[in-house]
Amino acid sequence: MALRFSLLFLFFLLLTTSFVFADDDLNNNDDLLIRQVVDDDHLLNAEHHFSIFKRRFGKTYATKEEHDYRHMVFKDNLRRAKRRQRLDPSAVHGVTRFSDLTPAEFRRNFLGLKRKLKLPADANQAPILPTSDLPADFDWRDHGAVTPVKNQGSCGSCWSFSATGALEGANYLATGNLVSLSEQQLVECDHECDPAEPDSCDSGCNGGLMNSAFEYTLKAGGLMREEDYPYTGTDRGTCKFDKTKVAAKVANFSVVSLDEDQIAANLVKNGPLAVAINAVFMQTYIGGVSCPLICSKRLDHGVLLVGYGSAGFSPIRMKDKPYWIIKNSWGKHWGEKGYYKICRGHNICGVDSMVSSVAGVTTTSQ
Repeated sequence: MALRFSLLFLFFLLLTTSFVFADDDLNNNDDLLIRQVVDDDHLLNAEHHFSIFKRRFGKTYATKEEHDYRHMVFKDNLRRAKRRQRLDPSAVHGVTRFSDLTPAEFRRNFLGLKRKLKLPADANQAPILPTSDLPADFDWRDHGAVTPVKNQGSCGSCWSFSATGALEGANYLATGNLVSLSEQQLVECDHECDPAEPDSCDSGCNGGLMNSAFEYTLKAGGLMREEDYPYTGTDRGTCKFDKTKVAAKVANFSVVSLDEDQIAANLVKNGPLAVAINAVFMQTYIGGVSCPLICSKRLDHGVLLVGYGSAGFSPIRMKDKPYWIIKNSWGKHWGEKGYYKICRGHNICGVDSMVSSVAGVTTTSQ
C-alpha cells in the first residue's frame, strides 16, 4: 500500500511538472507566460532565462546600467519565487511579467489599495442571508455578469477596477445589460475621503478604496461607459464626467460580514463583490489554488470576487481545496487568464477582511 501511494504521488507530481514546463518551448507564442517552477537550474542559468523573459514580455532597457540592475532584480525574484513555491505548494509560482521589479516597485505601480483607509465606522452592514441552500460551486462568469479582464497598467488604480467590476455585475442584475464601466472617471474625478481618515482620499494612480468609490458614484449620479470615458492609465488629466452619459447608478452599498458563508451568500444573491487582499504572493503567481502557509493580512490590493469552487485539486497535498475565484486587473496574460484562485476557509491573505456589495438601479440611457 505504501509503495502504491508513493507511485501515485510521483505520477501526479510528474503530471504537474509536465504541465508547468509545457510552455517552455521557445517556439511558443511570445505572448504566453513562462510557466515554470523556479529550480536550481534557473538560478544557475539566470542570464539565459533573463533573455527568454525579455523576449517573451518585450522588455527593453535604456542603458547597460539599467539592464544590469534589472538582471540582478530578476535573479532575486527567481529566488523569491522558489521560496514562495515552498510556502504555497498547491499553486504554481515562477517567472511573470513582474519578475524585473522589486517588491516596492511592484506595490507602487500595480497595487493601489490605500493602507491607511479602513471600513468607515458608519458603513452599512449587509443583512444576514440564509446559507443552507448555497450551491457547491458558483461563478458569475457563467451567468453573464462579468466583463472581460482589464489591465490597469503601471497605475495604482486597482481600487477603481474592483469598484467598477462590482457595479458592472450589480447593474447587470438590475437591468439585464452587461456594460463595461469607466475606471478613468474614478481615477480623474473621484477624490472622496473617509471622514474618519481625512488625509486618506481616493487619489487616482496613488490609490483609493472601493467603498469610497461607491460613495463618489452615489453622489456624482453614476458612472459612464468605458467607451465614452476610456482608460488611459494616468491621473494627469482633468475630470471629463458627463452626467448625460451615465450608464450605471449606485442604489446603495454595504459591508459584508467576515463569515465566509455570508460572503458566498451575498455573492450568489447580489453579484460580484469588491474585495481587498494582500497581494504579496501574486507577483510570482502563475496558476493553481494559492493557499500560502504564511501570508500577511495587511490589505494592499483591490480585486473582484466573482465565484467559488468546492474542489481545486492539489497534487502536492493530495486533496481537494475549496477556493475563491478572483478577477484581477493585470490583463489576461497574468495568472489563469487574468484570474487568481485562493483557498477558502482561513481568511488567507486577508481575502475575507474587507468585502463590499453594491446594488445598481436602472438608467434610461441603456
